[in-house]
Amino acid sequence: MKTAIPAGYRSLLSIYDTQKAISLLKRLFEDRLGALLNLYRVSAPLFVAENSGLNDNLNGVERPVSFDILRSDTRAEVVQSLAKWKRLALKRYGFLPGKGLYTDMNAIRRDEDELDNLHSVYVDQWDWEKVLSPEDRTKEYLYDTVSKIVEAICDTQDTMQAIYPQLQSLPKLNRQVTFVTAQELEDLYPDYTAKQRENAFVKEHKTVFLHGIGGALRSGKPHDGRAPDYDDWTLNGDILVWDELLGIAMELSSMGIRVDPAAMDRQLTVSGCDSRRSLPYHAMLLNGELPLTIGGGIGQSRLSMLLLGKAHIGEVQASIWDDDTLRLCREADVVLL
Repeated sequence: MKTAIPAGYRSLLSIYDTQKAISLLKRLFEDRLGALLNLYRVSAPLFVAENSGLNDNLNGVERPVSFDILRSDTRAEVVQSLAKWKRLALKRYGFLPGKGLYTDMNAIRRDEDELDNLHSVYVDQWDWEKVLSPEDRTKEYLYDTVSKIVEAICDTQDTMQAIYPQLQSLPKLNRQVTFVTAQELEDLYPDYTAKQRENAFVKEHKTVFLHGIGGALRSGKPHDGRAPDYDDWTLNGDILVWDELLGIAMELSSMGIRVDPAAMDRQLTVSGCDSRRSLPYHAMLLNGELPLTIGGGIGQSRLSMLLLGKAHIGEVQASIWDDDTLRLCREADVVLL
């Protein structure tokens, strides 16, 4: 999408009240998410060693920000997400099945090529991860977890609208999740692009979990790219909700049950990434030394946008924008932080 401010848009909250509301929203959501999923807050790194294999490779083409360290031979990379670090942390901290962690993740994605209403070079999200028993590594457990995350989001919206009456003009999110696979979506809309499929389906159903992202569909193409070494492509997906203000499907979370040794082995080969097998993290996982887990990321700025009725992500986070975005927002009296 291109940056566009809806005609007649005005923020429901002043800048001062927006900052207060963001702080409250984050505390409310963290507490509810932690309670529903049995998660505990931990501290997380801003950067990891380049040769550790712990950084998230995302779609495999994004370049992480890297730098050298004085008096050290180690080169560091700013994290792109904490998908792998969290799983190692669960092992190191001794978490048992049924319990997990969440943390604030801040990242720089220098190769973000869609600076628009939803996309920024700066990424802030809640990263969470939970230890699974072998019998819980199922689609049913995945779907139940998705429903609990949506419950936490909707509970947070209810509380925010009770505290800020201005927000009551915003539509209530649908608590009922519609589950659909990427293949079913392609079958429904064979002539649409992946994004057009999402928009068409989410507009009708409002709250959707799109299941099974990363592997090739019958068309020969995946719905979207996923790194081969964290999510199991048969047990992952995105939580999507309909944003009435922008008229688009907004992705709030990418999540899934993580690869076990068999899935990692299969996906590394399919993706042509066998060279990663010797990296410390990958070797541990392939040797069965890491716990089975489920996890994901939930966008902090996107959730703030949605629940506070904002038209641009720059209204709820400070980042750097191109000249066209700055001009467009200035002309529409939209204040970017």
